[in-house]
This record gives sequence, structure tokens and C-alpha cells, in this order.
Amino acid sequence: MATLAQFSGPLAVGTVSVADGAPFPALVVPEGRVLDIAQAFGEPGLTVRDLLEDWERSLPRLEALAQDGAGEWVALADVRVHAPLEPRQIFQSGANYRKHVVDLAVAHEPADGRPAEQVREQTAAMMDRRATEDQPYMFIGLPSAVTGPYDDVVLPAWCEKPDWELELVAVIGKPAHRVPVEEALSHIAGYTIANDLTARELVFRRDMPEIGADWLRAKNAPGFTPLGPWIIPAASVGDPGSLQVTLELNGDTMQDESTKDMIFDVARLVSYASQTTPLLPGDLVLTGSPAGNGMHWGRLLRDGDVMQGTVTGLGTQRTRCVAEVPAP
Repeated sequence: MATLAQFSGPLAVGTVSVADGAPFPALVVPEGRVLDIAQAFGEPGLTVRDLLEDWERSLPRLEALAQDGAGEWVALADVRVHAPLEPRQIFQSGANYRKHVVDLAVAHEPADGRPAEQVREQTAAMMDRRATEDQPYMFIGLPSAVTGPYDDVVLPAWCEKPDWELELVAVIGKPAHRVPVEEALSHIAGYTIANDLTARELVFRRDMPEIGADWLRAKNAPGFTPLGPWIIPAASVGDPGSLQVTLELNGDTMQDESTKDMIFDVARLVSYASQTTPLLPGDLVLTGSPAGNGMHWGRLLRDGDVMQGTVTGLGTQRTRCVAEVPAP
């Protein structure tokens, strides 16, 4: 574990534990020190989600703690970092990076035998049309898929084509229902990182092609959503439409793209999701993944691989892939 926390701004929030102790909500400062927020506030049992439920009041209190420096701080190197929170709802954005979708369309080799260049041109035209029609594509993820930013990722024995998809994540800090785009960012408490792993062979239902994508099977195995390490307050992040999303596999850069390539920006995605479903504090809105996944490179995940993912100002997650040993 690094001794310095690499994130923008004066503070971050997460969930950590010391030795074999219970996880607690943590205030983290850039110097690499951690404070138990529940203890500092005198509120046993407090969680990060509780903080988000009253974020307008929580953030100034956290800023005061970070500035004051008093309390029983511990070194970041001495704690275990968990997923920063347990979300109730996860909203995932599909096909939201133009280059990514075009590359995927070519990599999946259409059954009708169209040449790659034709597929590329037709998919690019489709993405341009989607942007004009202003209709994001979103689906639901499961909280049970969330794991910590440094935990091992178990590749299920049934998964033939495990792939990576690093993403910027907006964390809701104020209930949002049918909010206009112009107000959507005010409902975001902060941002974090997710790696939205995918079983590529299960994305499309071969037995029922007319049904389309099967996101339940393809994306929701236990541990398929490494999350964190931290939630960085929105004010410290700046423009979420100008961040670099970078994933390295065993030290080689595979994804390295700006969020400028998103078709629908963060505000549009939050507003769109809220038109159907009330968004609650602690909910996650995954904004899609840029180009450079395994299908593009012809190199999918396997036992022993190490993924390191960063998004500008949000810190770094590092996960190792471990093949599941099938039961006898």
C-alpha cells in the first residue's frame, strides 16, 4: 500500500479497516493519514452512505477535521482499503465512448460477414445519430458485484472471455428524480473509479438474438466491479468531462483516453437515469468505458494478470486476477 494518497484536493472519503477490525468510514488526507470519521463525530455505526445522506452538512465537517488535524490518525500504509461504500443502486452506461463502441463492433465480427471497414463506418454513423437523438443507453448493475480496489478478482471457471472496462463513476449525494440536465451535477457528491468487468461471450444471447444483450450474466459475477479507492468531493475534481482514464495490464497501457470522448456527459447521464428512477444518496452512475479493452487488443484476462486503473485526481486501484478452481 502506498504511504501517500494520490488524489486531488484536501481530502477523500472511503472505507478501511485496521488489522482484523471492523471496517469504518475514513477521512483520508494527501499526506497518507487516515481518521475514523465515526469516532471523530461520536457516531458509532456511521457509514459512508450515512455521510452521503446528509452530504451538505457532512462535507463542511469533514473539511474542518482535515484542516484541524486533531484526533487519532493512522498511517494509510497500516490499513486495508475496502470499496468506499455499499451502494443501493448501480446505474451503468453502455456504448458511451465513440471509439470504444466502434472498436467493439469490429472485434465482435458480425455474423453477416460484413468487412471490418464497413462495420466501422456504419457503427460510427450510428454513434453520431445517437448523439443527435440524445438518448443514452443505461442498465442496472448489482451491488453484490462490488469489491475493493485492491482485492483479487476471481475469474469464474465458466467465464471464457473476461475483459476489463475502466470507468469514471459519479456518486450521488442528494436525491434526484426527474432533474433537468442543468441541475444534475448539483446532485453529485463526488467521483470514484470502477472497473466494470465483462464476460464477453455472454453479452449477446446466441439462443435468442432478438432479445439483445444479457447484462445480468455478462457483468454481475461476484467481484466483477472493483470500486474505489476513494470518493473525491466533486469540487476537487473540477470538470468531469476532461479527465484521463488509464488502465495498465501487467505494466502495459491498454486504455488511455479522455472523458471528452463520451457521447453523453455526466450531467446528461444522471438526468437521464433520474427520469425513470429516483436516484438516492450513495447510488453509483457508471459513465461508460473508453477504447482499449481486451476485445480490441485480442488479449483477454487470465490467471495472474494485474490491472492498475487510474482516473485523473481520483487515485489508483490495483487488482490481481485469480482463476477459480472448479469444484470436483
